This record gives sequence, structure tokens and C-alpha cells, in this order.
Amino acid sequence: MAFKAQLTGKIMFGIVVGVILFLFPKIASQHFSLVMLGFFASAIAVLGFNLLFGYTGLLSIGHSLFFAVGAYTVAFSMRSSIFSMELILLITLLVSGLIAALVGAICVRYTDIHFSILTFAFAMLLYSFIVKFYYVTGGDDGLRVLMPHLLGFNHSAVPKMQFLMETYYYYALIVACLATWAMWRIVTSYFGLSLKAIRDNPVKAEYLGINISRYRWFAFIISGMYTALGGALLVPVIGHVDPTLSHWFQSGQFILMTVLGGFTYFLGPILGSLVFTYLQDTLMSVFQYWRFFFGALLAFVVIVAPGGIMGGIDSLQKKKKGGV
Repeated sequence: MAFKAQLTGKIMFGIVVGVILFLFPKIASQHFSLVMLGFFASAIAVLGFNLLFGYTGLLSIGHSLFFAVGAYTVAFSMRSSIFSMELILLITLLVSGLIAALVGAICVRYTDIHFSILTFAFAMLLYSFIVKFYYVTGGDDGLRVLMPHLLGFNHSAVPKMQFLMETYYYYALIVACLATWAMWRIVTSYFGLSLKAIRDNPVKAEYLGINISRYRWFAFIISGMYTALGGALLVPVIGHVDPTLSHWFQSGQFILMTVLGGFTYFLGPILGSLVFTYLQDTLMSVFQYWRFFFGALLAFVVIVAPGGIMGGIDSLQKKKKGGV
């Protein structure tokens, strides 16, 4: 009976959240709706990051590599007269999957700090390439990105803000929901359970017949593709790509979002992404040294609330039930 009531509560909560997200452009200001578009992109990216970190036990400091790959794939595709967003997303998944397969084949041979350093090195290699090869990437100036075609329709005649609020918002929302559903199926499958086994006890997992290197490699590829998808989804919103998307600070944001929300919970990174995105937007407008605040916040969360926001909510619920 309690399980049924809990399930009903989760369904009702999901419906309420869905209604709010659907009506958000109608009830919120354009500014906050634009921030929400950034949240959709970062939520997909951290879902991919957490597959590697939270479920496989590998900390990547270089996932900005894939975020930038997704972003620049959009820019290069449009320079090649490819404006269909569906085709661009498909190209993004293929390109990022190939790069993740090559990089991952090297990185997953190592664990702990060695894995982290390798991912960091590859991300900074891309950053250096983008900065130095000006005639290809635009260097520090970056590349301008036009409005894409959605579902075969050309929206170039529509004002950009109207396009983002009335069309692209719901497009991004659907992509984010589909990506979240797909990741849930992945982590609850045999593959996801195997990743948890590798994370908790690799020796025992290998004894049970799980090919550790192969599973870590597959997780790396999926993780990279998700993060690249998030980068690609963000580009039409900002209308511009530049080297900062591949900098290690972008990877640090993914780590902070994940830890802030709670990396041991499926929805933790998504919640952390939402809080981080709106908190960053607020602080940037009132506080010059907002990065200092986020550094202090990360230290606070790690020391005081290692379970993140979701962990805190879970603890409160358990105390409430215990009190009852």
C-alpha cells in the first residue's frame, strides 16, 4: 500500500513538473525562459557526465571536449549549408561517438587520477587547437551560428526571440525529455547494473565475467555523445561558439552541477544543473567574482552535504518517516 502511494506521488509530481515546463514560456519572462533553454542543454550534458562519474566511478575533468565538439559541429555544419537541426544532431552523435571511441580507448585503460589527467589533457588539446587554428575555428573570436531548420521548416523569417520562445523551447524540451528517458533505460538495464558493479568492486565484477575495459569504454562513448548533444542544443540559443566551451572550467561546471544535485541519484545532476544555471545567472548580474562563490559552494557541498541536494531531501524524508 505504501509503495502504491509512493508511486502515485511520483506520477503526480512528474505531471506537475511537466505542466510547469510546458507553460513556462507563457508564465515566465523571456529572460528566464532563455535561461531554461540553457538548463535543458546542461541537463543532457551532465546526464552523460554522470554515467561515467556516478555509475562507472570515473571522474573526467575533460568533458568540455565533447561539449565543444557538439557546439562546433553545429557551426561547421551550418557553414557547409546544413541547417536541418535533426541532421545536425545526428552528425553530432556520430562525430562525438567516433571521437569518444578513440579517446576512450586510451583513457579507460587507466583509473583514478591518471584517468582524470588524461581526459583533462585531451580537452586542453582541443582548446589549443581551437585557439591556434584561427582560419578554421575562428580562434578567440569564434564562429557565428544562424537559426536552424526544425522538422524541415525554415524559421529565418521569424524574429530570433520569437523563434526561441515559441518553437525552439519546445523542441529542446522534447529532446531533453527523450534523452532523459533513454538514459534511465540505460542505467536500469543490465549494462547499467554492470557499470555499478564495476564501480563498487571491479575485482568481483571481473570474476563474475564482466569485461571491465569494454564496459568502461562503452560508458565513455555514451557519455561523450550525451555531452556533445547538450553542446549542440545550446548553440542556437547563444548564436555563437568560441574556445571557452572547450576550456577545463566548463568541465568544472559539469562536476559542480553533478555534485551539487547528488551524483548517487539519477535526477541529482538534473536538479544540480537547474540550481546552478539560475544561481549563476543571478550571481553574474550582481557579483563580479561569481566564480569565487561557486568554488566556495563546491567546497561546502563536499564537506557538509556530500549527498548533494537530493541526498539532503532523502535524509529529511527518512527523518520525517522515523519521527512518524
